[in-house]
Amino acid sequence: MRTSALIPAALAVIFLQACTLTVRDGNPYKPTATLQEIMTSIIDPNIDYVWNSVSTVSTAQGTEERQPRTDEDWNAVRQHALTVVEASNLLLVKGRAVARKGANTSSGGAELHPEDIEKAIAAQRADFVKRTDEFHDAALRLIAAIDRKNADELVEAGGAVEHACEQCHSQFWYPNDKKPK
Repeated sequence: MRTSALIPAALAVIFLQACTLTVRDGNPYKPTATLQEIMTSIIDPNIDYVWNSVSTVSTAQGTEERQPRTDEDWNAVRQHALTVVEASNLLLVKGRAVARKGANTSSGGAELHPEDIEKAIAAQRADFVKRTDEFHDAALRLIAAIDRKNADELVEAGGAVEHACEQCHSQFWYPNDKKPK
């Protein structure tokens, strides 16, 4: 008898929990950081670490080729690359603002205002998702190169990430920027 009384109570709890999701328009996430903040505080520092992990440095003593060499080096680069991959998912959370109110998204004057970027993303949501997926897939190439411990592939994959970033930014952040011919 007791068990049969618990079933309706459990169903009521489940129903009430489901109702709380609809209060937020079906979005179970609570976006806090803006797109700009995700880019500047998560994506940029982590992709810079990956990009800088392979380099050629010229000094008075000569040229030095830098790249991950030990398992520890490769694991550190992988952690940063994985953060970039997963941060791409954060960009797609609906309801996320482009920037804080009154923030400037332009470092060189070519970018749209945050409100205009938000309008462009809303109007072209499918394109924004496609561009973000391209970024995600390019960043996955970083992981594959790292797992193979292949510095040349890592550089190539890093270029693919930069290209994916630029494609999205040129469509949504600075679509009116005139490119030199």
